[in-house]
Amino acid sequence: MHKLGIIGYGGMAGWHHNSIKSNFDDLQVVAAYDIDPARLEVAEKNGLKAYKTAEEFLDSHDFDVVLVATPNNFHCEYVCRALEAGYNVVCEKPVAMSVKELDRMEETAKRTGHLFSVHQNRRWDQDYRIMKEAYDTGMIGKPFTIESRVHGQGGMVHGWREFKVAGGGMVYDWGVHLIDQLLDMIDSKVVSVYANLHSVRTPEVDDYFKLVFRYENGITAHVEVGTFNLVQLPRWYACGDGGALVINDWDCHGKIIHTRDTVMKWEPVVVQTKAGPTRTMAPRPADTLEELPLPHVETSWSCFYRNILDTIDGKAELIVTIPSVRRVLQVIEACFESDRTGEGIKTDI
Repeated sequence: MHKLGIIGYGGMAGWHHNSIKSNFDDLQVVAAYDIDPARLEVAEKNGLKAYKTAEEFLDSHDFDVVLVATPNNFHCEYVCRALEAGYNVVCEKPVAMSVKELDRMEETAKRTGHLFSVHQNRRWDQDYRIMKEAYDTGMIGKPFTIESRVHGQGGMVHGWREFKVAGGGMVYDWGVHLIDQLLDMIDSKVVSVYANLHSVRTPEVDDYFKLVFRYENGITAHVEVGTFNLVQLPRWYACGDGGALVINDWDCHGKIIHTRDTVMKWEPVVVQTKAGPTRTMAPRPADTLEELPLPHVETSWSCFYRNILDTIDGKAELIVTIPSVRRVLQVIEACFESDRTGEGIKTDI
């Protein structure tokens, strides 16, 4: 039996607590530390031992795994302290505010010899696993563009996420997940990054951004996140030399389109179409297209913690490694620099 203590018993920590309680017999959440007395009262009501200071929490050794779920600007401090105190550590995303902070955390993990990973749980999202299955098995041929979007309509950024000092904004909040998914899926270096960030309704931080990065293998990735997108575009859209794919929503409604033939016969003269006088953009005849269902993929967020436990017990290799999340932070840093300068950034990530 492994036991887990939580630093920062806020909304995400409560989610972790409930998810672990529902899915694991060999992992139990037993303790929490928070600077807010009200959150400690909630922790106690939820059956946890509440610690009023970080020192008491880290000195207790009532648990062997620590989850750091504080605002982003405190991740580095508490991860290093927990590792130094002898614990295996899982950190909420984004793991750090900079690559420099992450390097300090990784050095501490190597020196102390304890497990250190990051809660990039959306590598197990169903929509992503469907997209990855299609990519891995060549269902649309060789892709040349992949677009990943998350659109909200409320125009709201909640709590500490609306403040720059805490590492708020959509690049750190949702962008870190979408970038991580694309880097996990496509095994190629990122050679350029271009980004635009906007503060539409949240003055201090980005509540909308558009990011385009290019891989060495030629694929263009497009990431877009917004909180005030009243007309929402598909979650995934991908085109390859053998077809196209769309995943419309979190319920994974979508399709794959293939061509029944590869050669089109064009009229010798420009004809009038719904798109106007054009041959190039004229709709393709329906009988030349074939619609296929998306692949079925079974997945669960509990796979993240199962891998953590199996790695601690020597039964598996860690999936969310520090080198993989370093690449995500490198793309994020290039994203901020591109927005600052208004120019594309050449990278070797």
